[in-house]
Amino acid sequence: MDTQSHRRSAILVIDDDVRLCRLIAEFFGDSDYSIQAVHNGATGLARALDEPFDLILLDIMLPGLDGFEVLTQLRRRSSVPVIMLTARGAQEDCVRGLNTGADDYLAKPFGPEELAARMAAVLRRARGASAANVETVSIGSLRLSASSRRVWVGEEPIEITATEFEILDLLVRGRGRVVTRDQVCGILYQRPATPFERSLEVHISRLRRKTEGAGVTIRSIRGVGYVLAGDEP
Repeated sequence: MDTQSHRRSAILVIDDDVRLCRLIAEFFGDSDYSIQAVHNGATGLARALDEPFDLILLDIMLPGLDGFEVLTQLRRRSSVPVIMLTARGAQEDCVRGLNTGADDYLAKPFGPEELAARMAAVLRRARGASAANVETVSIGSLRLSASSRRVWVGEEPIEITATEFEILDLLVRGRGRVVTRDQVCGILYQRPATPFERSLEVHISRLRRKTEGAGVTIRSIRGVGYVLAGDEP
């Protein structure tokens, strides 16, 4: 392999479970990931802002700053992809994490293979499968650039996560047509939607708020999917 052209993805784990951090580092030791770990919120936030990481694994229950506060402060200055690590069955934590700007979540305890699959999916979204596509598409006053993965309402750029960009890109390019939940999950998670796919509703809700005033509406088609349409004059 040409080491000059290949770079390992830099992953920051912010979790006070030292044993778990060590196991993650050992599992990915011979992979394309370079793992660093810190064990409290304040140190994790400082490291995340000071160094260029490709992905952050962020636990919710942290000493000092908890994971939600770390993510809130991080999102003010960075769009680095974040996977939240939550307690098993804490659905409200998952929803809150997504609303705060997380790209995905994973409930503890989890297997390393599932973690690896989630990381790979989030990194694929962040890098952008359509990065070579340079055109800007628009509907109403909403504009979306595939090459820079940026979104504007009028002349104002809006903050958007990698996951939100993928969903919005799919809706904009399918404007006026129903985009099914299975299509969205296929892009995001490489699997069909489950009956209780709460994460999709959270992402759609955030996109509705962020595109308010753009002259577009994201409509839910119950049990089927979503459609993006221009507002009627």
